[in-house]
Formats: sequence, structure tokens, C-alpha cells
Amino acid sequence: MANAEMYDYLSTITADYDYTLTIPCRATVLERGQKNIHIKEYDDESESRVARSKQSIMYVNVQFPNITEANAGTIFDLFHGEAKACGSLYSFRWTNTGEPVASRHTYVVRFASRLSRGVIPTYIYSIQGIEFKVLGRIVDP
Repeated sequence: MANAEMYDYLSTITADYDYTLTIPCRATVLERGQKNIHIKEYDDESESRVARSKQSIMYVNVQFPNITEANAGTIFDLFHGEAKACGSLYSFRWTNTGEPVASRHTYVVRFASRLSRGVIPTYIYSIQGIEFKVLGRIVDP
């Protein structure tokens, strides 16, 4: 079996906003991939298939439970800052801290979901369920 990972299927690109998000996520990083293929099934059970692109489309879901106020503020500012990511308008670099250190990669992503920030009375913050659309990769040093 091959040791394939997202990095192997993405092109090298440059981010719109010159920033790398490196805050460690403290939960499982869920990777989701798909292709831009349209399949039409007909009444006689025949099919027609159209590949709009053969390039992989990747998403990751990350969670940041139990993070500091400063780290929560960094992510909040990255999302809302008009000159930064501005929601899902601009891409930025994200280092996947969910990967083992030896194979940790940096990707170019954009926000693909709303941002929710929580805080409990002891001032422990969390940001749950962020989805990034992975647009490309940064070449490993």
C-alpha cells in the first residue's frame, strides 16, 4: 500500500496573504477529497460521465479546543481582518500540525466555513470545526 498524502496531489502555489498559521490543533485533522466529476444516471441505468477537472479538490476540518486567548484572537483576527484572510476571500499558509513532525507540510488554504469561537468562564477558548479548502502546497525546505 502506498504512503500517499494530500501533499502528493497538490500543485505548488503562492498564498494571497503572506502569513503562516502554525497554532497546534489539538484534535484529529479530518481530510476530505473529491474530484470535479459529474455523473448523470438515466432511467435505463446507463450513465454519462464528465470530468470537469481531474485535479483533486481537498478540504480539511480542524479544531482548536482549549487554546489560549491570544491564539483564539490570532485565528479570529486572521478570519475577520480585511487585509488578512477576510473570511474566505484571501488564501494564506497553514502548517498541518496534525501530521507527524517528520512529515509535517505547509499548505495554501482559505477558510471554507464560518468561524465560531467559544470561551468558558475560566477563560479557556476554543475554535471548533474550521474547514479549510486546500488550494495548493508550499515546497518543503
